[in-house]
Amino acid sequence: MTQILFVTDLDHTLVGDDFAHEELNEWLLKARETGSKIVYSTGRSLIRYQELTTEAPLFTPDLLIASVGTAIYSRLDGEPNAEWQEKLTAGWNRDRVIAVTAHFSDLVPQANSEQSPFKVSFFLTEEASIWLLPQLDTLLKQQGLDVQLIYSSGRDLDILPRHANKGSALTFVRQTLGFAPEHTIVCGDSGNDIALFAAGSELGIIVGNAQPELLSWHRDHPTPNHYLAKSHCAAGILEGLQYFGFR
Repeated sequence: MTQILFVTDLDHTLVGDDFAHEELNEWLLKARETGSKIVYSTGRSLIRYQELTTEAPLFTPDLLIASVGTAIYSRLDGEPNAEWQEKLTAGWNRDRVIAVTAHFSDLVPQANSEQSPFKVSFFLTEEASIWLLPQLDTLLKQQGLDVQLIYSSGRDLDILPRHANKGSALTFVRQTLGFAPEHTIVCGDSGNDIALFAAGSELGIIVGNAQPELLSWHRDHPTPNHYLAKSHCAAGILEGLQYFGFR
């Protein structure tokens, strides 16, 4: 088996099909035995990732990219990577972000566990997002804030530093571990995974149950490097691995 860097989202991508998940875990074990590295890239915080480990049969990763790319952990009981945290400080002022968002009553703060030094997260209805997101983006720019808005699943809004997302974190991890893009495969299902697929020339598997925002992006950015699976969740990942010749 070729040594690869395998990076996958969790909810509704890796997690969601228990039978296929068990088969995929067997593949992950064989991959690691031959020198591959396993990375989870999730919107969940470290706390909520740890909760998931008690609910689903998760293979223990080599690294965890958490909180939509704003924290990278090499030890799941340790502190986030300090070098990556330092990269996120440019153009970021959390207090000013919160002050701007206070003008919008449609923004409902997510739980404290989902807030972090480099991430401000809200629930936002799809209907309100149509008019609110452009206005919010304009106000943030007027305040001189270099940030990005990531809206996914018709519900979740994350405001992050410009250089913080799953794709940027993937590039940092890939370069740190010494893997080439063509030996890197990414998997996802929703809007916050777009950055994974847009990071570069990595191979990508979009699971069959992908959200409309990711499917729309995929249609607008066709490439042979990306495979849209028919199967859902872990079964879709297995389908994609077979398509790319990794199983």
